[in-house]
Amino acid sequence: MSVSANTKSFKLPFWAQILAGLVLGVGLGWLARSQDVSWLVTTLEKTGGVFVGLLKLAVAPLVFFAILVSITNLRKVNNAARLAGRTLLWFMITSLIAVAIGLAIGLVTNPGAGTGLTPKDGELPEKTGSWLDFLTGIVPTDVITPFTELNVLQIVFMAAVAGVAALQLGEKAQPILTLSESVLELLQKALWWVIRLAPLGTAGLIGHAIATYGWDLIGKYATFTADIYIGCALVLFGVYPALLATVAKANPLQFFKGAWPAIQLAFVSRSSVGTMPVTQKVTERLGVPKEYASFAVPFGATTKMDGCAAIYPAIAAIFVAQIFDIQLGVGDYLLIAFVSVVGSAATAGLTGATVMLTLTLSTLGLPMEGVGLLLAIDPILDMMRTATNVAGQALVPVIVSAREGLLDRTAYDSVGAGSPVDEPAPVVADEPRAVKATA
Repeated sequence: MSVSANTKSFKLPFWAQILAGLVLGVGLGWLARSQDVSWLVTTLEKTGGVFVGLLKLAVAPLVFFAILVSITNLRKVNNAARLAGRTLLWFMITSLIAVAIGLAIGLVTNPGAGTGLTPKDGELPEKTGSWLDFLTGIVPTDVITPFTELNVLQIVFMAAVAGVAALQLGEKAQPILTLSESVLELLQKALWWVIRLAPLGTAGLIGHAIATYGWDLIGKYATFTADIYIGCALVLFGVYPALLATVAKANPLQFFKGAWPAIQLAFVSRSSVGTMPVTQKVTERLGVPKEYASFAVPFGATTKMDGCAAIYPAIAAIFVAQIFDIQLGVGDYLLIAFVSVVGSAATAGLTGATVMLTLTLSTLGLPMEGVGLLLAIDPILDMMRTATNVAGQALVPVIVSAREGLLDRTAYDSVGAGSPVDEPAPVVADEPRAVKATA
């Protein structure tokens, strides 16, 4: 009770804490770079690194149990196969729209022109993606390595197999399902504690980026950086509201009121999977039935990447082609769209989109050294990309629920701007009643 009382008495909202961490990080990063304070650079690096490390620590078990439980939860939903199919369809539709916007922006702005960069500035990445690796890499060779090497795609595969097998076993699998649900709740509770450290993580991550790269690097990639942010903003604040208003017949402002806690955390953490508990919470708060949200959000966190897998590789491919003086044709642009829709699971909800970029470049036959040109600027780009990813992961369940008549319109229309990150316990306690009302 005392902890709850202290939490409620703390007036500074979570978004303000994040903003304060952002401002503090910028200031400390500038100070460390301008005054050459090496210990401050190290401190910022360690602070941000610990935060990201804590998020990654929970990724493997969180993905496994979230996917397993989400698949088995579909048995509680009528027309489960139809819902799953519609969810995948809208993932593809929004990805196509996002990649089209990315290609249009890249063709109009020519992001590789006037940068001063040459092919010699590029370096081969340590790891590259190919269709063969992507297809053969889905099936693990053992059950331990995917968890130790954090191969999320293989973890998703094993969880999906386990979930389907549990559905087939029926009541015999109930003890395993009960244990899985308990473990998932435990992991999410622990992750809430990590999420509360996001303001400190923000200061460390932003501060280290500025201290290491400075503003000169951003200036060299100014057009490319602006293209990514503008493309993501068009999708986030243009396409998504339009789909909500026309397809879901829902007020877009209400969506952003409800989903903003997840979007802002994604911007800071740069991890769709790390943000997943918050994304699921805000999705349920927007009136999506818990049983469906518990499937759609984990599924989206590992496969739905409008920022990392659609906008970014489209603009990046044009950027790399211009640096290496390679002409792209209509067929190449169609290939980019194809890779964005089919290969987005390769990003797997983790920080960064290097695997997706290498997959796109290899498909187009572009030099892999182009990846090295973009690695330095990647942390700055990844914030906006991940925020767009997570917004899309909350958007699609709302659209599908609305079209299927499952969306609790009263909950959606009455959602406020309060953050479930500020008050996790009351939200968890209220969930069963909200879901019953929806059903």
